[in-house]
This record gives sequence, C-alpha cells and structure tokens, in this order.
Amino acid sequence: MDNGRERLGSRLGFILLSAGCAIGCGNVWKFPWMTGQYGGGGFVLVYILCLLILGLPVMVMEFAMGRASQASPLGMYQKLEKPGSKWHIHGWFALLGNVALMAFYTVVTGWMIYYFWMFLIGQNEILASGGFGAMITNPGVNVGFLAIAVVIGFGILCFNLQGGLERVTKYLMVALLMLMIALAIRSATLPNAAEGLKFYLVPDFSKITGNVVVGAMNQAFFTLSLGIGSMAIFGSYIGKERSLMGESVNVIILDTFVAIMAGLIIFPACTSYGVEVDAGPPLLFNTMATVFNNMAGGRWWGTLFFLFMVFAALSTELAVFENILAMVREKTGWSRPLGCIVCGIGIFLLSLTTALGYSKFSFQPFAEGSAWLDFWDFIVSTNLLPVGALIFALFCCNKFGWGWDNFVEEANAGKGMKVKKWMKPIFQFVVPIVVAFLYIYGLITFGWK
Repeated sequence: MDNGRERLGSRLGFILLSAGCAIGCGNVWKFPWMTGQYGGGGFVLVYILCLLILGLPVMVMEFAMGRASQASPLGMYQKLEKPGSKWHIHGWFALLGNVALMAFYTVVTGWMIYYFWMFLIGQNEILASGGFGAMITNPGVNVGFLAIAVVIGFGILCFNLQGGLERVTKYLMVALLMLMIALAIRSATLPNAAEGLKFYLVPDFSKITGNVVVGAMNQAFFTLSLGIGSMAIFGSYIGKERSLMGESVNVIILDTFVAIMAGLIIFPACTSYGVEVDAGPPLLFNTMATVFNNMAGGRWWGTLFFLFMVFAALSTELAVFENILAMVREKTGWSRPLGCIVCGIGIFLLSLTTALGYSKFSFQPFAEGSAWLDFWDFIVSTNLLPVGALIFALFCCNKFGWGWDNFVEEANAGKGMKVKKWMKPIFQFVVPIVVAFLYIYGLITFGWK
C-alpha cells in the first residue's frame, strides 16, 4: 500500500532512528542522576525489569498501531477504532505530550551545546565551580543556545525524511556509540573506579521503595519515549518485512546499552574525584566539569563527553520534532519547509518559559526550588507517558478498542520474533494494572510542596 507517505530507506535506518528517539538526555542526563538519588544498583535492577515487563509490550503496541494505520497519532485512532468511539481524543494528548516534552528538552539540548562549546574553546575552568547555576540564570546564554538547538533541529527536517532525518541520525548514532565506549574505558581506569562500579551495579535491596519503583517506571517510559505516540510515528514509516517484537527488542537493547554505559562513565569518575553521586540534575554539569578539570587531558575528554551529550540530545530532539511536524502536516497539508518554520517558531516561544524560568519567568509549581522545567517534566513524565501507555494497552488488547487479534496480526507480520499466545495476559492485564497502580501511587506520594 502506497498512500504517498514518506518511507525510511532501510531497516537499519528505522532501528537507529527509533533508537535515536529513545536515546537522549533521558539516558545520559536523567538516568544517572535518578540512579544516584534512588540508591544505585537497586534502582538499575527495577528499571531494567520495567523496561522488559512494561516498556517492551507498549513499544510493540505503538509500532503496530502506527504501521497498521499509516498515520500519526492524530489520525491513527480514527483508522483503527470502532465507529462512534472516542479513542482518537488521545491523539491530541499525544501531540500535547510531544510539545510539552520539547518545552524543556530543547533548553537542556542548548545546555549541552553550551558546555561543549566552553570545553572546546578552553573556558572549561569557569564551569567547575557554580557554572551550572550561573548558566541557567543567564537569560542571554539560555535563549541563545535554545535558538541554536531549535534551528539545528528544524533545519535538518526541512529536507525529506531519508535525505534529512534518517541520514543525520545514522551518523549521530554511530558516533555516539563509539564515544560512549571510549569514555567508559577511560573512566574504568581512574583511581577508586571500583567503588563507583559497586554502587552502580550491585543492588542494595533495602533502598528499593515504592517511590523507587514509580521512578523506575516513569524513567523507562521517558527513556523509550513511550506513551505519546513517538514510536507510532516511526511504525507508520516502515513496511511489513519484519515483525515488530524483534524490532522493539533491538531498539530497547540499544537504548539500555547507552543508559548503562552512561552510568559506567559517570559513577567511577565521581567516586574517583570525590563527587557526590546524588547531586541530582546538575550531575552532568557542575560535577562532570569538576571531574574533567582534574583529569590529565581533561579539556579534551570533556569536549568529547559533551559532544556525545549533544549527539544524544539532538537524536531525540530530531525525532520528536519529526513527530510534531508529521502531526501538524497531516492536519494542515503544509510542505516540510513551511511546517518546520511554523513549528520551530512555536516550540521556541513555548520553550522560553523554561529558558527564562530561572531568571525572568520565575515560577515554583511544586516544592521550593522547582521551576518551569519541573512543571513540564511533571506533565510529561509523571502524567502523559504512563497514562498514554495505559491507553495503548487497553486499546490494543480489548474488544472495545482495536482488539487483541488485530493487534497480534499486525505485530507478527513479517520475519522475526513474534508475540506469543502466552504473552497475552502480560499485555492485557499485567501492563495496564501495574501502570495504573504505580501511576496513582506516584500521584499520592508526589512531592507537591
């Protein structure tokens, strides 16, 4: 079937592009600091279990819905739902989720570009002491590097799918993986690296609490970009040559590899130089700048590290921009260049809330010290991702939605791993019940004030 929809040029392009959407700041910025704050190896163990039990089924569902409908989340429900159903309302929340994600993700991408630039030009010494705080309270730096991040992203997407997004993401992903391996080997050779590796890889079961499990689930959905239709978009760009369980496993393996490697880079370096592992969101900024400034050749290792961070951030930014662009173009019929200009301006203006949230637009939505970034992250990570995953599971596995038989027929089309009959209780009951329980528990125990 050819309805004029753009296609990816290869299976490798699909896997790397989908992995690129999943791999990003969630792996190498958020995952390490959450691991540090939630007690190390125990959190890592629960996180991996959440990826397998919850993340894998939801990813297969998203891919299947996208491929079966050949549409974005705004259009796929109308093609798959029964007449008179209201499932398609979730498509608009998927668009909201992608936009809300970019309202803070583009700013974080700008931070990565700024740190890379400062190391590259040899100004890394000023980043080691209070550099992160100085950066986020500087309106010019935040707005300027936000603009760079948005222009790069939508500039690439002005080209067609194979010529722009697919080609660039292939190179970014290969370079990213090579950099990670080199930096992990370097960290493993530092003094006292074993102490950091023990904290990171050996579970302390006494530290596994309900909040740790909720955090691990939300992080699993965040790092895989599940629940807001991001994977459904890429499912709509591929044919039926390969079954979707195997493709989902490949994407999750790549995603998890990068997350685990990020910890192998950060935690040995932290313990080697006496940096607190529970530093929180600034972990990759103030703390890693300190680490690199105390290493032989640290300026260049820091340049490589933040170059890798820029690659990781841009891979997700490009993929989510494509999601937003696809949904907008589907509704308006705009060309790629026009869609990129309009969407780019809109995302830039909305992201100013986060970029200026620590200076001109001060806003504390939750506990003291929270800001616009925390507000947008709460909307996405705590709400839209788990609720979206729940909706996908209910829609795909029940007769009042798309239905199990229709879902399995689509998911199993092509060569590769299949969804087996024994998996049905996991997809139909375990996933929605666990997600719903943890979502409610997370809201009850959330640190509102």
